[in-house]
Amino acid sequence: MNQRTLRLALALASGVLASGPVARGQSADAIIDKLVDKGILTVDEANQLREDADRDFTKAYSVKSGLPDWLTSLRFNGDFRGRYEGFFADHPGFADRARWRYRLRAGFTAVMHDDFEVGFRLGSGDIDNASGITRGTDPISNNQSFQNNAGKKGIFLDTVYARWSPINTGNWQGVFTLGKMENPLVYSDLTFDNDYTPEGLAEQFTYTLNAEHSLKFNAVQFVLDELGGSGEDPYLIGAQVRWDAVWNTKWSSSVGAAFHSILNEQQLTSSAVPDINMGNTRNVTVARDSTGRATGFTLGAPVEDFQTIVLDAGITYTLESVPLYTGPFPIRVFGEYLHNYGADDANQGYQAGISFGKAGKRRTWEVTYRYKLLEGDVWWEELTDSDSGGYYEGPFSAGSVPSTLRAAGTGYGSGTNIRGHWVRLGYSPYDSLALNITWISLDLVDEYLPGTPSDIHRLQIDAIWKF
Repeated sequence: MNQRTLRLALALASGVLASGPVARGQSADAIIDKLVDKGILTVDEANQLREDADRDFTKAYSVKSGLPDWLTSLRFNGDFRGRYEGFFADHPGFADRARWRYRLRAGFTAVMHDDFEVGFRLGSGDIDNASGITRGTDPISNNQSFQNNAGKKGIFLDTVYARWSPINTGNWQGVFTLGKMENPLVYSDLTFDNDYTPEGLAEQFTYTLNAEHSLKFNAVQFVLDELGGSGEDPYLIGAQVRWDAVWNTKWSSSVGAAFHSILNEQQLTSSAVPDINMGNTRNVTVARDSTGRATGFTLGAPVEDFQTIVLDAGITYTLESVPLYTGPFPIRVFGEYLHNYGADDANQGYQAGISFGKAGKRRTWEVTYRYKLLEGDVWWEELTDSDSGGYYEGPFSAGSVPSTLRAAGTGYGSGTNIRGHWVRLGYSPYDSLALNITWISLDLVDEYLPGTPSDIHRLQIDAIWKF
């Protein structure tokens, strides 16, 4: 191809590039393909022209936008959820109630050359309903209630992180993350609330055996608190191995094993870290008057250590189609088991369930049921699902306080020490919108007053927009 023809082809492609990224992707390639079809360009010349055009576009876009030339992309994303929530119980001391809430999360991600990524996300948070928090906001919820005569609400740093992906061969991928991040572990709400964004370090490795089988290894080192004047800061360390397999067009499976350990858990007192959930056996500090009579008390650190294994497995059968559902239809059966080797009692948890379909894409739906049980000391209460709880009624008065307690007083409490049913119906009329109805019916494993109703029924109706 002579230089005149090459300049003409480049001018045609560059003219399309000037019209924007969408036109560039659709029209520039079409023009180059047409020149190949007519014999004006060879395939090698066409590939070279695409590379030159992409390089010129990237350079021009950097100049126009003012972004540095080492930045390859800048993405904005997030979601908004509106929720109606109702609480119902059989205990006469519990007042049935309802509330309206929202959750907003929005952030930027900058992708750079040399396999680097830096991002942050802002999120809503409710200070008014977090009485156990002395600083910051709820670590396991971005929900904000409609209240206080439409008073102005807060926005907080939900994530802020740097990520490096230096390993990307044919079989191996490796990613390292530093900061406040989306949870890199594969988990359920038995171990971590979905809104929890831990702080620390994470390492993730994937080995792809072939197109059907892959092995994953995740390791984390999370900071739970920083103590001035002490060398015994509490940390969470964890390791996880997973095997994901696709056996044929119908069957697939996933198996995982994890170990989570909390170091220096004696520092996790109610006065040191946010005290949101309940369920762990905690030491009690009693205040007394001059006669020795108890006048009040506060909960201290958990009594038990946390050295918890988590085993999970799931198998999926996919139908080609079902009525009123777009695309292949998955049916999944799953289960999970927890055991805390750091506690002698109340140290187990499990769940089992089945799901039909998977919402998220246009005209898809899902129905999921699971039965879950978490004994009180199987895992640290402040990390588990904040929507799962029961009604506590303490068998004590100001003059008689036990040496250990699972809750600070009478009332609703989420966390561990729960069991019961969880059901969700979901439908996505559009790619950007999901509608969910969730019914949670739980009671306490270890009741304070045997025979006293401890069940709580919770209804959630959500509308979620992704952007």
